[in-house]
Amino acid sequence: MKTNLIASSAHLAAGRAPDLSEVEFGLMIASHAFDRWTVRCMAAAGLPELTATDVMVLHHVYHRQRSKKLADICFTLNVEDTHIVSYALKKLERLGVVRGERNGKEVFYGVTELGAEHIKRYGVIREQCLLEGLEASAGSLEFTRQLANTLRALSGLYDQAARAATSL
Repeated sequence: MKTNLIASSAHLAAGRAPDLSEVEFGLMIASHAFDRWTVRCMAAAGLPELTATDVMVLHHVYHRQRSKKLADICFTLNVEDTHIVSYALKKLERLGVVRGERNGKEVFYGVTELGAEHIKRYGVIREQCLLEGLEASAGSLEFTRQLANTLRALSGLYDQAARAATSL
């Protein structure tokens, strides 16, 4: 086993796949950094009361400017507990950035004009604060494409492992 592993849990790095522990540590710290970034960027865009989940839901509801059902939002964002997304949507409605409209038995959520303004400001701040650093450190968009594919693959791997663990 390598002695220079950067892992959050040495006991996990001692198993058959010590490098996986390094990946997991990287995922943990990247996840927290990403959450912190989205919250602070949205605060700078004018919505300081949002959590990372709220920001994620707001961006997805705005995606392609098409209204979405709660179940579809949860499915796309890979959130099992609909209450988490439902709470975020209610909060976003209270802030006037999302609007729910009934269509039969379903409620479809869309972003209001105020919400769209905040999202556009978020995009400007993202360009200003994040993309310059990304271009300087990563060097190319090909790196980000490969990373996105790897992260989606890891998501599937961990989802499958979670299902297997549930059956134990």
